Amino acid sequence: LIGVYTNRHGERWELQLKGSGKTPYSRNGDGRAVLRSSVREFLCSEAMHHLGIPTSRAASLVVSDDDVWRDQFYNGNIKKERGAIVLRLAKSWFRIGSLEILAHSGELDLLRRFLDFIIQEHFPSIAMNDSNRYLEFFSTVVSETANLISLWMSVGFAHGVCNTDNFSLLSITIDYGPFGFMDSYDPDFVPNTSDDERRYKIGNQASVGLFNLNKLLQALKPLLDPRQKQLASQILEGYGEHYHSRFTELFKTKLGLLGENENDNYLIAFLLKVSFLC
Repeated sequence: LIGVYTNRHGERWELQLKGSGKTPYSRNGDGRAVLRSSVREFLCSEAMHHLGIPTSRAASLVVSDDDVWRDQFYNGNIKKERGAIVLRLAKSWFRIGSLEILAHSGELDLLRRFLDFIIQEHFPSIAMNDSNRYLEFFSTVVSETANLISLWMSVGFAHGVCNTDNFSLLSITIDYGPFGFMDSYDPDFVPNTSDDERRYKIGNQASVGLFNLNKLLQALKPLLDPRQKQLASQILEGYGEHYHSRFTELFKTKLGLLGENENDNYLIAFLLKVSFLC
């Protein structure tokens, strides 16, 4: 993260470099990025924005003179590639994992301060003096995550690595890695060649979203009283209904279906199955 920029419209954007080298959080990796993946992130994040899907954006791409060694297909065949750096923008780069690590390490005071900062900066509809503000925050993230994944599904987008560290607290698409778009409908489509267990196949994305939101709830629980914990669990139980409702709405729009009909869901499922069989 290199800074925060406020544009002429008063919008606040956090500027981040991808591929610029080691950071304290890059484990043993070199922190570099290759040109092919950088071009993919630039193009896809801009495409997603113009498709109306919440996403980070790309401001620039610079080709590096550094050589980067990568095993592209994870088959032991390491090759030298040209490096690149993407300057990317988002309203926030905080993720579910940002809360998980604080809760896991028992840094509850920092967790509370961090959550208050996130709410104050990015959730203006939530009052800071509301004793239920963390509950309201969680409810918003649950519904917006369901909306985001349904939008992914509406365009056949598979993120590829849907872990908690790649799920934004603002429910935007971040960290474009081994993503892919389906050419034809296939619920088993996996764009990530290293995902041998097919954990992040496109048909699992809604379920993985629920898994990640449950991890978010576990991180929030130390800050909730017993009543709030019970209400938060009920909110999480409503995730499936949020997702199904938005998914149905998007596909009805695609098909030009008007009004409500009990056979709408059957028709959507039937057409997807036909697409898969073809």
